[in-house]
Amino acid sequence: MAAERDGATRRWADQDVESGVRAVTTEQEVDEVEEPTAEEPVSLAGRVLRWCAARGLPLLLAVLLVGAAALSAGLYFSQYRTDQQTGSAAEHSAIAAASDGTVALLSYSPDSLDRDFSAAKAHLTGDFLSYYNQFTQQIVEPAAKQKGVKTSAAVVQSAVSELHPDRAVVLLFINQTTTSTEKPDPSLSASSVLVTLTKVNGAWLISKFDPV
Repeated sequence: MAAERDGATRRWADQDVESGVRAVTTEQEVDEVEEPTAEEPVSLAGRVLRWCAARGLPLLLAVLLVGAAALSAGLYFSQYRTDQQTGSAAEHSAIAAASDGTVALLSYSPDSLDRDFSAAKAHLTGDFLSYYNQFTQQIVEPAAKQKGVKTSAAVVQSAVSELHPDRAVVLLFINQTTTSTEKPDPSLSASSVLVTLTKVNGAWLISKFDPV
């Protein structure tokens, strides 16, 4: 009986050692799969597939993991590019374009109407450009010449309301000074406006102008 117990004990010990060897070997194999050497570079997809195979995961799950990794990378880089187009520099650019265009729109003198209107139109695009052409010819130019109306505008505050890669909305607070032959003393008026900008050939141009 003692001999049988000794034999059984040895068999159990041998089995434990053998199991331990298998466990260590499996862990080593997994480590080798997870950490390819520099001499044998493995792609992201390859790493995921090997990782799944080492753990007995289904092929479908492995494919899904590869797809998720690729999607995450794509979203990261596309979001990064979008952030670059809507970051601090883009905000400053949009505010500058809205401010410069608004000052040009609201500043003119009867002695330099053609030059003033041309300067303003350089900041405009789309339907608003067409509207401005008609408005200045029919309303502004006759009044400026007949009554000697002269105006100058200055932006006192500004803020970005919306900012997208190809469209922006900027809120401006404006002070406008006006004189005329009838009223030579300057009159000051304060107003606010939402300026919608559209990016055309890399430049912000005013496409909408809404007093608020």
